[in-house]
Amino acid sequence: MSKLDAKTVSLSLASTAGILYIVCALLVAIAPETAVSLFKNIFHGIDITQIAKTDISLGNVIVGFIEIIVYSLIAGWLFTLVYNYIDKKIK
Repeated sequence: MSKLDAKTVSLSLASTAGILYIVCALLVAIAPETAVSLFKNIFHGIDITQIAKTDISLGNVIVGFIEIIVYSLIAGWLFTLVYNYIDKKIK
């Protein structure tokens, strides 16, 4: 196995998460009932209609986008750290 580059992994994960976040936000904006139905399936049939908010503002989307990017950068960096540590130990 080869050592993973933290910057590459972190940026790849953050880019992927950012794209998925924007797709999700667009789905909520365009077809809110469909989005809620899809999320109900993800949460094993739990009825989220009582807590789902489908009237999100552009400001909420921007803040959420920034948050998901930051979380993904941290997760990618941490994943790389753990992966490289374990890879080194099992060789």
